[in-house]
Amino acid sequence: MQLIKVAAAVVNQTPLAWEANKANILGAIADARSQGASILCLPEMCISGYGCEDAFHSPGLERTAQAVLEEIVPHTHGMIVSLGLPLGFQNALYNTACLAVDGKLLGFVAKRFLAGDGLHYEPRWFKPWPNGRRGEVRLPSGKYPLGDIFFEVGGIKIGFEICEDAWVANRPGSELALRGVDIILNPSASHFAFGKIKVRERFVLEGSRAFCVSYVYSNLLGNEAGRSIYDGGAMIASGGELLATGPRFSMADYQVTSTVIDIDQTRMQQARTGSFQPLLDDELNAQVSVDFKFPTIEPHRPPVTHAPWERSPYIKEEEFTRAISLALFDYLRKSRSQGFVVSLSGGADSAAVSCLVALLVDFGLAELGVAGFLRKLSYIGVLEGAADRDAMVRALLACVYQSTRNSGDVTRNAARGVAAALSADYLEFDVDSLVQDYIGMVAGAIGRPLDWKKDDIALQNIQARVRSPGVWLLTNLRGALLLATSNRSEAAVGYATMDGDTSGGLSPIAGIDKAFLRKWLAWRETVGPEGFGPMPALHAVTCQAPTAELRPAESKQTDEDDLMPYPLLDAIERAAIRDKQMPIEVFRMMRMLFQQYTPTQLALWIDRFFKLWCRNQWKRERYAPSFHVDDENLDPKTWCRFPILSGGFERELAELREFVAKQG
Repeated sequence: MQLIKVAAAVVNQTPLAWEANKANILGAIADARSQGASILCLPEMCISGYGCEDAFHSPGLERTAQAVLEEIVPHTHGMIVSLGLPLGFQNALYNTACLAVDGKLLGFVAKRFLAGDGLHYEPRWFKPWPNGRRGEVRLPSGKYPLGDIFFEVGGIKIGFEICEDAWVANRPGSELALRGVDIILNPSASHFAFGKIKVRERFVLEGSRAFCVSYVYSNLLGNEAGRSIYDGGAMIASGGELLATGPRFSMADYQVTSTVIDIDQTRMQQARTGSFQPLLDDELNAQVSVDFKFPTIEPHRPPVTHAPWERSPYIKEEEFTRAISLALFDYLRKSRSQGFVVSLSGGADSAAVSCLVALLVDFGLAELGVAGFLRKLSYIGVLEGAADRDAMVRALLACVYQSTRNSGDVTRNAARGVAAALSADYLEFDVDSLVQDYIGMVAGAIGRPLDWKKDDIALQNIQARVRSPGVWLLTNLRGALLLATSNRSEAAVGYATMDGDTSGGLSPIAGIDKAFLRKWLAWRETVGPEGFGPMPALHAVTCQAPTAELRPAESKQTDEDDLMPYPLLDAIERAAIRDKQMPIEVFRMMRMLFQQYTPTQLALWIDRFFKLWCRNQWKRERYAPSFHVDDENLDPKTWCRFPILSGGFERELAELREFVAKQG
């Protein structure tokens, strides 16, 4: 047996936060050293931050990243450490991982396959490194090999697959295996999406099995740059067996996962594999070698463990809860905000947002403890002296119920009950007089009274807009962050008042559909996150039909009467926007899925969706930043581009109407 202890670190970085990023990296190196690890894999772009966007085009960024790298390298004495940073070569910028060995740089591997779909824009900043090419880069400390290379350190061969490299069919690992590589390091910046951890686990396991290697996967952690959430989830596998996994959605600055691997075992697997034919040519040009003495390791391999919530039958609810709570926590502290304010209407969306803020405190205290949690938020003055959980929630979360003459006791009592159950600071504003002042002012100017028959939308919108200035004033007084409460289903059809209920600096649930939010609230009411239990006070919200509550009470207004049933709306959105189906194709699919509705009714709803989708692109362009949680995102800045002005599918909808009419 030739035993080596390897480690993977997940770190919570921030673009361009050089000192904080360096401190996290040095902390992870020290932690790995204390665990006895000889090899440590750190995430992609861990020095600069992955989400630097067009700042990557700044020559100063590259110079600073190199300077920070030179400051970190001396701390790798006695270890082998991979670090990620942007690196220029021949007037092009590359996404690279370098290997530092015993306090010295050894060389740089450049990413071959760039992520350019979904919310990724790597080809905008970086060039893909061509297969089989190698160069030499000059840094202040000397010249180093760069490109398609691997390393031989103390007799152990180490190669790289950098994030996207492992997601493609012709992944570099297959060539590395033929060169006799023993260990593949995968430094990644892989954002969270529902179920994505299973995909990562598959390519880690399959890579280790098919290539007969040990595979070390690291990832970023937390809300790095504002929209993407990184869940961590380090993994180490060998020969097709998962040996160790790290925690996900941690609120710590970094987490290090380590285990012992057996180099002889994977080498023997290669020898026994009939299809394995090693490459014997050009090896010296691709290989960078250095002496290194590995310490003697005793066999020790603790069992692979997962958090209890990861075995829950409610895994999507659990992931959503932890992802958004972590994202809010990082957004709070990285923006240096003093807390959050939510306009709590008594409905589902604002209740969900408020719950997620309170859960931020619950998860933080459970993982970090009171001292650790307060240390991370030490800049927030109102937290001084907050000795328990309820006091911390009250300091960080203010909920405001804003009533007009069209508001009812049901929503008021629901808002009051939810705020009390969360221990939030609760206020009530009566804005009806302001609404009437605006109505009277405009009616006097145009010379006629406003009424609900002629002016329905305008009269609804003024109520939502009047609610904005007061809650913004409160937010500014508290130095807090106002959270908008619109969801993805509303964003798809523009069922929101701009400068009203869309007001806010952050829109944490704009990436998730209404049907799931209602399901999530019911789960939060009756089950709740593992270890925290249910919240019965939410029944006052979940028992209601969703309503904007902007028309007079006798109209019995509901969202689904205004639009269509939410499950249908979400299904149409997926077919039309995610899957890019035309109206007739969407109709055929909906006929199969929703047989309880007539063809005529379905056609009317599909027609309504496409018209509202096109008409309201300008609203989606103006939404506050939201969090990415799945591959059905509508954010035009990072995922779903659509013209603000378009033909509105007029021809396609006419074909749908003709098609339905012919069917009788």
